[in-house]
Amino acid sequence: MPLIFLVMVHKTNIPIQLLFIEDAGYHLLVKAKVNGKTVTLLIDTGASKTVFDKGRILRFANEESFLTLEKLSTGLGTTMMETQSTVLKKFQVGKLQIANFETIVIDLSHVNLTYAKLDLPAIDGVLGSDLMVKHHAIIDYKKKEMKLSWKK
Repeated sequence: MPLIFLVMVHKTNIPIQLLFIEDAGYHLLVKAKVNGKTVTLLIDTGASKTVFDKGRILRFANEESFLTLEKLSTGLGTTMMETQSTVLKKFQVGKLQIANFETIVIDLSHVNLTYAKLDLPAIDGVLGSDLMVKHHAIIDYKKKEMKLSWKK
């Protein structure tokens, strides 16, 4: 008799906030948690990695845990910038919980400065395609939600 293994597929729907950016269109924000504390992340399907702002991450991560990387980051409207990495004990997006989540740390102050000038909320980081591809993200603009799935 063959063995049958059941694989459970878990799903979560996360509300997203659509921000109107003057004549530039929209930015999408999502709430997540790092080590139990709520963070605001910009959804960026073009970002290769999930990143956190170097200044704002200090609310839930110890700077002593940052590891400087030799490779510089590009993108997010900047030239090349210093890149660090750290491991977050617990990262949660909706019902998806990831232990020991390795992430990138960069200076996003230029993004938050622009947001402040537009009277928009500050962001703690950027949710990148590393997480969205792995967890089969679907962004539903009509319902204003992002769907993620994973197997256990």
